[in-house]
Amino acid sequence: MRLLQGQVALVTGAGGGIGRGIALRFAEQGAAVALHCRTAVAAAREVASRIEDAGARAVVLEAELRDEDACRRLVREAAAWGGGLTALVNNAGVQPVRPLPGMTAAQWRDVVDTNLTGVFACTQAAAELMRPGGSVTSVASIEAGHPAPGHAHYSASKAAIVAHARAAAQEYGPHGIRVNTVSPGLIDREGLVEDWPEGVE
Repeated sequence: MRLLQGQVALVTGAGGGIGRGIALRFAEQGAAVALHCRTAVAAAREVASRIEDAGARAVVLEAELRDEDACRRLVREAAAWGGGLTALVNNAGVQPVRPLPGMTAAQWRDVVDTNLTGVFACTQAAAELMRPGGSVTSVASIEAGHPAPGHAHYSASKAAIVAHARAAAQEYGPHGIRVNTVSPGLIDREGLVEDWPEGVE
């Protein structure tokens, strides 16, 4: 018996490296997986094909996480497809490198709305549909407590994700829904050394 047999998981940002790994691991343990993407549609479809080839269920859903209504629609579509929703992984995020001096409010909002507001809206929508035993996991970052230069907007959004999860756990926990965060360090990917040598160093 696989650990997650019969569960339905929604993974945001499932076309990227971390999201891909999360989605594949859910499927490996028997869950049906709804894979969210915004622009990486081809990559998400490739992950879905791998899941289906392994004998599990998968669907690709597109949504703009900076839009609250789109977040709610995404969660509803995942639940309707899966016949319910037992797990949400808020993984999607952006991490542009931009010095704080000269950063515009629009550039700040682009990161905060993607990384944080999307987490808020998806978590709220998912918790409304989940039964006791459901779980929400948000991917934060070690930068939540140890910011890097050029990442003021990113670090602030990730620190807020940690605080949001702690608050959400207090409010949803009594209803049987767990809320947690995971804070990875730097995750290797193709081209990382060329794109961000200072971060790798």
